[in-house]
Amino acid sequence: MSGKLEERQTIEGPTGPLEMLVTQAEQPVAVAVICHPHPLHGGSMTNKVVHTLMRAARDMGASVVRFNFRGVGRSGGEHDGGCGEVDDCLAVINWAREEMPAPALWVMGFSFGGYVAAATANRLDSPARRLILVAPSVERLPFADLLPLRTPATVMMGEADDVVASAAVFDLLEGREHIEVVRFAETGHFFHGRLVELKDAVEQALV
Repeated sequence: MSGKLEERQTIEGPTGPLEMLVTQAEQPVAVAVICHPHPLHGGSMTNKVVHTLMRAARDMGASVVRFNFRGVGRSGGEHDGGCGEVDDCLAVINWAREEMPAPALWVMGFSFGGYVAAATANRLDSPARRLILVAPSVERLPFADLLPLRTPATVMMGEADDVVASAAVFDLLEGREHIEVVRFAETGHFFHGRLVELKDAVEQALV
């Protein structure tokens, strides 16, 4: 387990500054970039599920960047319904690949951020190695248009999700080539009481 602390940094994004929390490994096996849930519903890079994803990636030996989308925290600009947020994520990935070179890229996201992560991975010229999606928004955003995904994905989904319809996720993604869906029984959207299990499952997916 890394003892390194996160450092707050800011880069210039497509519509102004982008606020980030960065953990840098000494000999990283990958660099992980993590997308947070919906900005208009309180989502930010300090969300507990996002923090759990960070800890999992860090403990698996990656350098990690979590960041605030435009209009959140100290990031400039305004919410753009997912389109501009993909541009934000691409800007962070480009910065991370330049400043924290590593053998692989992992892209992760929770809820709204799950859609953004998947859409971003589809647009990369140099593909990501892994895509981790926790309760991805598949109904309110055009997730089906992203299929087939360009990056092998693991989807973590609570069976009692009260925000994203579990059945919609299972119907759309289970059984598809290069997508593994991990079900969490009796688990809601924010994985209350199940974050340790979520972290373990993410680490297993990154082995």
